[in-house]
Amino acid sequence: MVSATVVRGTAMAAVLVSLLTVPAHAVPGAGKPGATTVDAEAGVLPAPDITGVWNVLRGARRQGAPGAIARLDDRGAVHWAAVGVADRKSRRAISNADRFRIGSVTKIFSAVVLLQLAHEKKLKLDAPVNRYLPGLLPDDRITVRHVLSHRSGLHDYTNEMFARTVPGFEAVRSKVFTYRQLVNRSLSKPRTTRPGGAYSYSNTNFVVAGMLIEKLTGHSVRTEYQNRIIKPLELGDTFYVHPVKKIPGRHARGYLTPDTAGAALVDATEQTVSWARSAGAVISTTRDLNTFLSALLGGRLTSKAQLAQMQRWVPAGSTQAYGLGLRRRDLSCGISVYGHTGAVQGYYTYAFASKDGKRSLAALANTSNNGTVLNSMLGTLESAFCGKPVKQTKRTKRTQQRRASAPVERHEDIAPGLRVPLGHPIASDADSN
Repeated sequence: MVSATVVRGTAMAAVLVSLLTVPAHAVPGAGKPGATTVDAEAGVLPAPDITGVWNVLRGARRQGAPGAIARLDDRGAVHWAAVGVADRKSRRAISNADRFRIGSVTKIFSAVVLLQLAHEKKLKLDAPVNRYLPGLLPDDRITVRHVLSHRSGLHDYTNEMFARTVPGFEAVRSKVFTYRQLVNRSLSKPRTTRPGGAYSYSNTNFVVAGMLIEKLTGHSVRTEYQNRIIKPLELGDTFYVHPVKKIPGRHARGYLTPDTAGAALVDATEQTVSWARSAGAVISTTRDLNTFLSALLGGRLTSKAQLAQMQRWVPAGSTQAYGLGLRRRDLSCGISVYGHTGAVQGYYTYAFASKDGKRSLAALANTSNNGTVLNSMLGTLESAFCGKPVKQTKRTKRTQQRRASAPVERHEDIAPGLRVPLGHPIASDADSN
């Protein structure tokens, strides 16, 4: 059996910034039984637990991910961790320099472009989608806001597309879909809720978002991502290459877990991702994702008013809420973080930042269709933003354990009708596919 490769490190920016450890006297109530040493409203965070992040990656490796990486940027300090391999055949160690498919984190990119267009008076969030795309949707009450907050009721076509994981993927791996073809797949099924009803995650919504971007600008989403986000932030490792199947440059290969326990992992790296397009086809790195989220939450990508619109939350599960293309996760220590998860064949991504954007965490496991790994990777956020556990009363400890162990909602970034099996840890990562 070949052992996993493990890399740990810390790099400091030119101006060293010490990690912040909050003293007990700095937070009202600190030191009392059950008190937290966090003042989330004041923007004060405990020092991150870097070892805890690394241990989560090690756990994901044991649970079936060939490799896992994480990068934490915290007020000038940079921490990274990497475990396992980027390529099961060559045995190359995975690294935070590797590019990967970010899946539904793409939705933040699409939302940012539309919010910029709203600021430019080219779009009204509460206007019907059909005002801009006449006749596209069967209900004039569905607004742009409903689409961006997953409250349109549009059925997620990926329910049927990936009802069987590997056969579903192989059927679309090389296909190129138009936006309208994907929307038509959705419209062939009943809607899930009335317009403006309860949150119901659907990739269809952000396919419509892509159509809006292209109609309002006259440019491709690739051009708009490039001109409005990638170039201004100098994201040198971020790309939208659809429908090209290859990931450019150095990258981690992605491995899809079959539905049948014990079956060999499927290398899903090369694909058009045309089934997702503006809902999930961007490629990036942990560094670029942290830069992106820090800029967004720091107010560098949208106006203050549009960022506030992005953070008008609706309930989206027991420990999270959804705004406009942006997810809020409420951690066990009382801190909330902002970003998105991403699932695309072969890759699970977590990308979140603090409310002010000054601490950001991006993490990847290069596998998918493995519910155990997906849930485990949530622990990177707990360690990065809550720090090391503090002494608690039994009651508080039970409450926080319940929050921390709450499963990631199945519909977090994949269609709600799909089933994710528990992971099937691989006996040896040296076997070939």
